[in-house]
Amino acid sequence: MSARAIVKFVLSGDTIVVRPKEAPQKGKAPKERVLHIAGIQAPRLGSTTREDEPHSFSAREYLRALLVGKEVAFNITHTLDASTLKANNGPAQDREFVSLYIAPAGPGQAPQDVAALILAQGWAKMRDGVGEGDEAVRRLGAEEAKKRETLRTFEAQAKAEGKGIWDDQPENQRTVSFQMPADPHAFVAENEDRDIDAIVEQVRDGTQFRVRLLLDEHNHQFINLVLAGAKSPRSSNARDGDVSNAEPWGEEAKFFTEVRVLQRHIKVRLLSAPVFLGASPFQSGPTPAAAAKSGSGSNGLPAPSSGGASVIIGIATHPNGNIAEFLTGAGLAKVIDWHAGILAPHGGLDRLRAAERSAKEKRLGLWEGYGVSKIPTSNGNGSVASTTKGTEFDGTVVRVWGSDQISVVAKGDESGRERRLQFASVRGPRGSDAKQAFWANEAKEFLRKRLIGKHVHVHIDYIKPEEGDFEERECVTVTHGNANHNISEQLIEKGLATVLRHKRDDEDRSLELDKLIVAEQTAVTEGRGIHSTKDVSLPRIVDASESGSRASQYLPSWKRAGRHAAVVDFVAAGSRFKVFMPKENTKVTLVLAGIRAPRTARTAAEKSEPYGPESLKLASKYMQRDVEIAFDSTDKSGGFIGAMYAPGGANVAVELVREGLATVHTYTAENLPFGRELIAAEEEAKKEKKNIWSTYSEEEAVAAAPTDESGALAPDYLDVYVSSTKEAEPFGFSVQVLDRDSVASLEKLMSDFSLHHRQATASSPAGFSPKTGDLVSAKFSEDNQWYRAKVKRSSAIKKEAMLYFIDYGNEETMPFSRIRPLDSKFKSLSGQAKEARLSFVKLVPRSSEYGPEALRRFAQLTEGRKLVANTDQKEGNLLHLRLIDPSDPNAADDPLACLNADLVREGLATIDKSCKYLNAYPQVLRKLQDATEGAKRDRLGIFEFGDVSED
Repeated sequence: MSARAIVKFVLSGDTIVVRPKEAPQKGKAPKERVLHIAGIQAPRLGSTTREDEPHSFSAREYLRALLVGKEVAFNITHTLDASTLKANNGPAQDREFVSLYIAPAGPGQAPQDVAALILAQGWAKMRDGVGEGDEAVRRLGAEEAKKRETLRTFEAQAKAEGKGIWDDQPENQRTVSFQMPADPHAFVAENEDRDIDAIVEQVRDGTQFRVRLLLDEHNHQFINLVLAGAKSPRSSNARDGDVSNAEPWGEEAKFFTEVRVLQRHIKVRLLSAPVFLGASPFQSGPTPAAAAKSGSGSNGLPAPSSGGASVIIGIATHPNGNIAEFLTGAGLAKVIDWHAGILAPHGGLDRLRAAERSAKEKRLGLWEGYGVSKIPTSNGNGSVASTTKGTEFDGTVVRVWGSDQISVVAKGDESGRERRLQFASVRGPRGSDAKQAFWANEAKEFLRKRLIGKHVHVHIDYIKPEEGDFEERECVTVTHGNANHNISEQLIEKGLATVLRHKRDDEDRSLELDKLIVAEQTAVTEGRGIHSTKDVSLPRIVDASESGSRASQYLPSWKRAGRHAAVVDFVAAGSRFKVFMPKENTKVTLVLAGIRAPRTARTAAEKSEPYGPESLKLASKYMQRDVEIAFDSTDKSGGFIGAMYAPGGANVAVELVREGLATVHTYTAENLPFGRELIAAEEEAKKEKKNIWSTYSEEEAVAAAPTDESGALAPDYLDVYVSSTKEAEPFGFSVQVLDRDSVASLEKLMSDFSLHHRQATASSPAGFSPKTGDLVSAKFSEDNQWYRAKVKRSSAIKKEAMLYFIDYGNEETMPFSRIRPLDSKFKSLSGQAKEARLSFVKLVPRSSEYGPEALRRFAQLTEGRKLVANTDQKEGNLLHLRLIDPSDPNAADDPLACLNADLVREGLATIDKSCKYLNAYPQVLRKLQDATEGAKRDRLGIFEFGDVSED
């Protein structure tokens, strides 16, 4: 009775290894048997100690292509007892010789004898020693002797035809290197950017192979290949079923890979040859003959070099795709983060991570218990740590704590609470030595220049729980700018930080860890920042406010020099600052001249003066900002008394007084260049009873002279929809007024209009040529629908006309073939599109750097939204509109909130001083001026590189 099995791999032209048809039990290695095809002998493959016999590789390849992965049937003809065999490596085992059969060549035919197929192609010869005729019958039995005679017929025919080993022409000489390349790095460099044909000769585990690279017709190279980007659990290396040294799911991963790629043709892309890899290296193994005797699990392949730790990382591509991707998708391998750098030029780890996520969601393989037994993180006090993991918010950066920590105030947080954030998967340099301290300072300054006062988007990747003296911290990915730059990636790429080494099973990591790894490898390769070899140290910074005598030495020259560039390093009180002057490499204590701010408590035992904390909070918005300072005098303790000017040029002392958070010292103020500004600001705060002056009992001062409002119109609010924007300068747009009658009328007209144009009678008359000013119906190119339009220009020569769609405001030039006369029944309803422009402001010119961004932002604020518009002025048929988004929460609290001011605040529009009615709306004008100052202060839009506004 014949047995059936699946051919796992082919050892040579006459020897195979088979496994059971059924998949092995979980955690078990499949049972294997080495079978020798009875009666034939094929050339032997080479090893580290001998070369290939002629035609041995071709013979093996024929049998490999014929059998690997296929079901076979076999009958054992005889067995050689192990005691009669010589063991070269380990104890000898019995050899099984079989008659081997594969599926019939066609329906109704008998199974094919593999020995006959091999002999017919000339890839083996008959074994000697069994005799012929009666001698063969006596030794083998009548049936087997008859079969051998038939096989001899196939052999004779192949010999006569000169096939295979009987070919008179010698086989092309082939050099096979069984050892790893002497210089793996040079070998990788020589073959990079090349897909090499290869055969997988051994599967060590799911992601480690021994492959034969078919470099060309005459050169084969064996290498130990590790799949890039993924790592499977360790498997056993024995055929006897002992899996004690295997990791969970290791056997399943190995079986998964063997079934699909063992002894199959693949493409290999070599990427790197590391000195050491965390995976266990290949071990040396026995020769094919010894493997056949011992069943040691080496698959009978030539032994790797003694330097077994030498491996090459690469991509193995099956005809169906990347092998590593299939393994991770089946939950039989995990992604290796640190391969991101070498994989980056080939698509990174994105596909592997997606496959791994899919396996996690389905709880496959290694992830069978994923998410089931997670214990909530404790904060050390027995309570569960609060978590915002996975959430996002926009905010403004208000402080840089160091090389990897910042504070952000979330947008819309009225309390102004600062959230101290840690960059996820990033470690900044520390001040442990001079070099580290230097780059820590450089990193902090880099972050300050990029982020302070800027709007950022924050994604919370994970929560670092409270531990010892360290409080709970949100670890985040921060992006900034119109291009959404990842600040962590920029920091690491410049060599100003490194990537944290997460444990393999640690899922608390950056959303863009792969990019961070690539950035770090770039920094290391180019020797940037902390990866450089140059000697660096912090410059010596002088404290000019160390004493009164020292301060007096610097005052005369600094006072004559005028304003100095400085950075606010610390805010001690509303009117007292620590500032650093980079050009002078000096730090000073600056006290604002002419004012007195309320004191704030320095310790828990002290008590703040009224409005002291509020004054400090307002002054703190200049923390770490670039400012200008000017000096007037010094005090006894070494403080410099003078003025501070914000990035937009505003005097900080005047701002504090205007907000009622500081009082003017009249005697001092009278001698200051900006003394009148201080006094005027205080009067303004008194009149408005702001903060300190909230209980001011004296009668309010006479209001300022009223502004001429002769050009102002009565409020006229309309519901509108922006239907189109103009392509040409000056910027304009069209709106539809959404009152109930007009909307219903337009909907009915468009419904009737569509039905009308489906009729044959609606076709255009022959030779129709529209004239300028005609009302027509036209087929709009974007949706191929018919709309009413007015001809602006017409060319009979080009047979095309420029049209204005009167209900939507679009313009398009189209051929006469898409234009028809407008039926008179559709002319009664007036055009629903109204021409409009923004009141008070103008978008930055389209030709400027920020023009396209301004247009995109306008579209983002208006497209698909029902807006409220107030008509501030009419210029013929052109409406000057103030657009208001009713869904904006600020609109409910601020009657002056509008999209016009929002665009100015973002630096994408400016106040249009040519508007004759500008001064007729003083409150709106003040709103726009404040928006302009805010854009300058935050360096937004056109103010990104400074104040470019007109005088």
